[in-house]
Parts: sequence; C-alpha cells; structure tokens
Amino acid sequence: MSHLTNDEITRCILDGSVEHAKSFAESFLQDGIDPLEALEPFVKAIRQAGDLFDQGEFFLPQLLLSAQAMQAAMDVLFPEEGGKSTRITRGTVVAGTIQGDIHEIGKNLVCALLSANSFDVTDLGADVSLERIIEETRNRKPDFLVLSALLTTTMVNQKRLIDMLADQGLRDGVKVLVGGAPVTKAWADDIGADGWAPDAARAVDLAVSLQGEVM
Repeated sequence: MSHLTNDEITRCILDGSVEHAKSFAESFLQDGIDPLEALEPFVKAIRQAGDLFDQGEFFLPQLLLSAQAMQAAMDVLFPEEGGKSTRITRGTVVAGTIQGDIHEIGKNLVCALLSANSFDVTDLGADVSLERIIEETRNRKPDFLVLSALLTTTMVNQKRLIDMLADQGLRDGVKVLVGGAPVTKAWADDIGADGWAPDAARAVDLAVSLQGEVM
C-alpha cells in the first residue's frame, strides 16, 4: 500500500503542483495499486478545489492550476496506448462557445474541470458555427453538448442549435448543457436544454449527476 496520504494528494492538487501530481501518481503505480483506485483521492481533491471556487475561497487562476495538476496525474495513471487513452471515462463531451461569441475563459474552465473529472472532452473553441456543432454531434455522438454564450445577442443561437438538433433527429441522443454570464435557468428551461449551471464547478456536478456514476 502506498505511503502517501490523502492530505498530501489534496495539497498537491490545491497547490496546482504538476510535478508532485505526476510523482504521486507514479508512486501509486510503482506500489501496484490499480489506476482506478489510485485516481479516487485525486478526484476528491479536484472536487474540493471546485467547492473552494464556488465558495469564493479559490480564484480562477488557482482552479485552472488545480485542473492542470489533476490532468497530469491522469496522464500518468491512464497513459495513451496507440493514440488512445486507457482511462475509463464518465462520458463524452463536445463543448464550444456559440456562433458570434469569442469569449472562452469560462468555457475553457468548464472543459478543464470536466476533463479533470474523467470526462472525455472535445473543445471546439469559440465562435463555433451551428453547422459545425451539428456535424460534430453527428460524427462523435457525444453524451453532452456544452454551449457557452457570454453575450445576450448570441444566446439565441443556443436555442437555434437545439432546434436544429431536433430537426435533424439528433436531439434525443445528446444532453445539452448551457451556460454563460447572461444565461439563466429560466432561459435553459425555455429553450429545452437539459441543464444549466452558474459556474464551472457546478457544471461538472450537473454533468456527473445527469450521467450517473460510472467509475
């Protein structure tokens, strides 16, 4: 059994220490601990980082560093073999900032935290055309579409995208999550989205709850 303590792992994630995260993950593997078992304290730690952010005790740069440390640990525990990761995922995500909107910080944070919480994330970037999102949905068949909008003028494209998914027979196969500064739960309900979250940490909690525990 590894000599590492949960407190040490939590501290390295909260401090955003990529090197310590890698070292601790390697130590688990050297001790013959199953990667899924080894992942558990890291997952608890990144969730704590999300909670601290939600409580206003952590700031955006700190949360991003924690996500990077978490990713570093996962890369060690679940290395790619033949170009494909060996880790078990909670689900697949296609994310992007909706057409007409170039803001990415919030969306990037959501993607980082989803990836750190064992989702397989494809980030399409910002100002993503509705047609490309439809194409990626058809080709990748993701469990979730995560659509960000930071401008009131681009929020309507979230609705247009959901309508397009329905028109092309793709809506039932994917859960649509929306977010962004002007986006509200009422808006999400009005446009027929499957969920809304006010921040990145709660977006992860929402995705986990909708997908169910698969780990």
